Amino acid sequence: MDYRSYEQRLAYILELLEKGRFGSLDAAAIRFCVSTRTVKRMLNHLRENGHQIVYDRSANKYFLKKDE
Repeated sequence: MDYRSYEQRLAYILELLEKGRFGSLDAAAIRFCVSTRTVKRMLNHLRENGHQIVYDRSANKYFLKKDE
């Protein structure tokens, strides 16, 4: 995966999180043809860049936490 496609995937993940349509790690891994560990690393990369990404166990989904 080159840097450009990695950045495009990060932008797409962020868009899905903003819309509340990200779903599970498994679904994202299948969509991007990568491992679930790679998706976790991508989420951590977004967190390091200041995005507040949280996991809701009851919904089994990741969300972008909105500032209140």
